[in-house]
Amino acid sequence: MIGMNATISNNILMLLKQNEKKQNDLAEALGISKQVMSNMLSGSRMINAIELHQIADYFCVSMESLMKSPADVKSVNAVHALMSEVKTESARKSLEIADEMADMLLFYARVRTNAEELDRAWEA
Repeated sequence: MIGMNATISNNILMLLKQNEKKQNDLAEALGISKQVMSNMLSGSRMINAIELHQIADYFCVSMESLMKSPADVKSVNAVHALMSEVKTESARKSLEIADEMADMLLFYARVRTNAEELDRAWEA
């Protein structure tokens, strides 16, 4: 299950792409630095309610629409959204590799969690 912050970030990235805007454009409209915007969209800084309202106004959408999970999460994956911004084939390939590695890490983390749960069941 994808977290709320990731859902919001993915929706914002999708809107940026659809409106042919850059993160810098949104940062300027909100009156924040490019670094803060980058942190917000990467998930290292939470987006507060005031900022969410400003972002909704910027894109002329409801705040609720920014918080809705898309039917297909992969279509708004942050790595996939960045792919269109990449200029060189080597950078694109590096992002693809990073995306595959992240998927593998998540898979093995789930396998480990499931194995720990099964071990606990046998101990009882």
